[in-house]
Amino acid sequence: MRISLIRSLLFGAAILVSCTGAALDLQTIEGARLVPTHWADGDSFRVRFPDGAEHTVRLYGADCIEWHVTDGSDARRLRDQRWYFGITNYGGTPAASITLAKSLGEAAAREAHTRLAKPFTVHTSFADARGDARYRRVYAFVTTAESEDLATLLVTKGLARAHGVYRGTPQGQSRTEYQEQLRDAELLAAHNGQGVWAYTDWSSFPVQRRALRAEDAAGEVATGKTLPKAALNINTASRDELMSLPGIGEITANAIIEKRPYRRIDDLLQVRGIGPKLLDKLRPGVEVGQ
Repeated sequence: MRISLIRSLLFGAAILVSCTGAALDLQTIEGARLVPTHWADGDSFRVRFPDGAEHTVRLYGADCIEWHVTDGSDARRLRDQRWYFGITNYGGTPAASITLAKSLGEAAAREAHTRLAKPFTVHTSFADARGDARYRRVYAFVTTAESEDLATLLVTKGLARAHGVYRGTPQGQSRTEYQEQLRDAELLAAHNGQGVWAYTDWSSFPVQRRALRAEDAAGEVATGKTLPKAALNINTASRDELMSLPGIGEITANAIIEKRPYRRIDDLLQVRGIGPKLLDKLRPGVEVGQ
């Protein structure tokens, strides 16, 4: 009971730290176990710590294909992932490509669950990792019982793309070094035709990647988006909430999350993709909280 209380207080402290601007180091929790759920995928799953506390963790740096598509946001991400891997032409119809993609997302979940069958280690600062504001998640690095970084393993097997939010690792790598490690692993997986890359249509790959870049650009232009009626707290908003802001697409939303916590709204100028003009547009609709 006492350990569970301490864990809960630490989680609360992490949220407080996000709002006050102090830095919180990664905590290492050994002996974590996977909690089976129907909704888990390769990069997001439920874990139980030795003290009995449970959390949903989201891996840093790796993005597995969506295979539980429950709303428009999931459908959009699945489409982007199909473009990213160059599999939209598989089977000659969108339906066939979607079926393939979902099956590969399920394969990623099975791989992760197999690797986590034995107790594993979680490294986390309990930073808020909500993609959807309805579901609470925390970012984490996960080290398997065989001492492998799970995100790197999934990317190496071609079951995830190097994409998302990054930070410095428990082993002392910088954010940039870890990002480059995953990008190199992805390049090797593509070269070897691993996982999803085995189905890539390389003849149309440039066209599909251009479609993805156009979608990203459209998200940044944010046609039709308006500022929220209530100011959005940039220290606690979910990815999808940030993407609802004018001029903010997924890439910039992830960059905002990486730079947390913020002391002032002007600190957004440190984020890739946000300049003075965009900040002036956002200013009336955002806040840093108390």
